[in-house]
Amino acid sequence: MRDLLELPKAHLHLHFTGSMRHSTLLELAERDGIALPDQLVRDWPPQLSAADEKGWFRFQRLYDVARSVLRTEGDVRRLVREAAEDDVRDGGRWLEIQVDPSGYAARFGGITAFTDLVLDAVAEASATTGLGMAVVIAANRTRHPLDARTLARLAAQYADRGVVGFGLSNDERRGRTDEFAPAFHIAERAGLLLAPHGGELRGPEHIRVCLDSLGADRLGHGVRAAEDPALLDRIVEQGVALEVCPVSNVALGVYSDLTSVPLPTLLAAGATVALGADDPLLFGSRLAGQYATMRAAHDLSDDELAELARMSVRASRAPDGVKSAILADIDAWHSGS
Repeated sequence: MRDLLELPKAHLHLHFTGSMRHSTLLELAERDGIALPDQLVRDWPPQLSAADEKGWFRFQRLYDVARSVLRTEGDVRRLVREAAEDDVRDGGRWLEIQVDPSGYAARFGGITAFTDLVLDAVAEASATTGLGMAVVIAANRTRHPLDARTLARLAAQYADRGVVGFGLSNDERRGRTDEFAPAFHIAERAGLLLAPHGGELRGPEHIRVCLDSLGADRLGHGVRAAEDPALLDRIVEQGVALEVCPVSNVALGVYSDLTSVPLPTLLAAGATVALGADDPLLFGSRLAGQYATMRAAHDLSDDELAELARMSVRASRAPDGVKSAILADIDAWHSGS
């Protein structure tokens, strides 16, 4: 069994605030006298469930509290740098970090100013750590679809300056997904990757909406495509990648335990799967942990783990030269050289 920390990989599903180190959360909260709930202090990582909307509300409340500790430009730069350092420690070679600028606009001078700050922090962290990095701007489905159009235009403006994709996040049981189609059309015209959340808290019927109405290139989660063989065949045929987050899925009650996460079903069908950590701050597990838990839960071989890493790279928006270099290093890990 080869060391998974040394397996080169790409990370395609990591939320901005959710990437924060727990120790950083505690330090920043103490600095500014912010009272944190016990679930983020003594009882960390929190016991969560999103089986109903009340459960999701409790999860979102913790996320909002965590976001509130980011008060200065230095805090943002620190978060991005530490996320990069953590991914490098886990064998990460490429990271696409997802952020909704609307959640930070009031404190940081608007969505454009905050996006500029994040992209500068990403460039700085990439230079410091050697990790390839890019940004996916995501709209919040609990906000008005017109807000999503504004963010799509913002993402389009930065399409050649560090932003590679456009997403749609938050509780997929809220709102009507097809109402966000105009925003995705804007992003598509700009050549951005389209990566809405779907197939986590809702099943195959919502995945179809993401494919039909939003033209998804990748699906945030998408794991519940395993419930519908015909849909899964379509996903494979269209080359839509699935950003599967096993520890998150179990923590939020999508599956009862890690052995129930249907990764083998997805792989057997030929789906492209990229494992992601989602929100390590709330789930307590980072990138390498996703590979380790799936190795243990499904007795994955080094062959299968190497192919998972390759799929994460191929599904990314990394430049071709970067992809080739990472794939060569995966082959070296696999061969033991």
